[in-house]
Amino acid sequence: MLAFFGRILSKKEPQEQEDPMKKFLIAGLGNIGPKYHHTRHNIGFKVLDHLAEKENISFTPEKLGDIATFKFKGRTFILLKPSTFMNLSGKAVNYWLTKEKIPLENLLVVTDDLNLGFGTIRVKTKGSDGGHNGLKDIQAHLNTTTYNRFRFGISDEFTKGRQVDYVLGEWSEEEEKQLPERLEKSAEIIKSFGTAGITNTMNTFNGK
Repeated sequence: MLAFFGRILSKKEPQEQEDPMKKFLIAGLGNIGPKYHHTRHNIGFKVLDHLAEKENISFTPEKLGDIATFKFKGRTFILLKPSTFMNLSGKAVNYWLTKEKIPLENLLVVTDDLNLGFGTIRVKTKGSDGGHNGLKDIQAHLNTTTYNRFRFGISDEFTKGRQVDYVLGEWSEEEEKQLPERLEKSAEIIKSFGTAGITNTMNTFNGK
């Protein structure tokens, strides 16, 4: 009888561990709450919401953020919308990198950028925070400026002293018309990052 149970137990396979190099953390920056939902500063959230809708997945409230996960071409994409508010984004990003054992090179941060014209896309592997408080906090928590970021241009068409009102303001009617195509392109970029790599993604999409 013991031998019989021994044979049964021996057939049990150990749980397969997912290759950390095939897991990617995509962190979209923004502020939580309905009043921020359609603001320029929340483009990181908007990009991830669009991708989640395309993949027919939903976000679930987890520690320090809302999480949604999908698989594509053998890769696992973990979408993170921090619930810490923009200026404390680094805490959430660092926590989920550590929790999921994702290497730093598999992180992509999606953020707004005042220095780029509306809808202009720049994918980079490093850089300064450019005065962006979300990136500043991520840099402080990761202790490096070398991490991948996807900058989505929101332009700088505001008068002196009105920057905060502008970034926390809602899209213009013309911008709203152009957003769907830009969001579609953004979803392609994120998938390319995980499957083709950061260099190929930069070469293919920057300036497009």
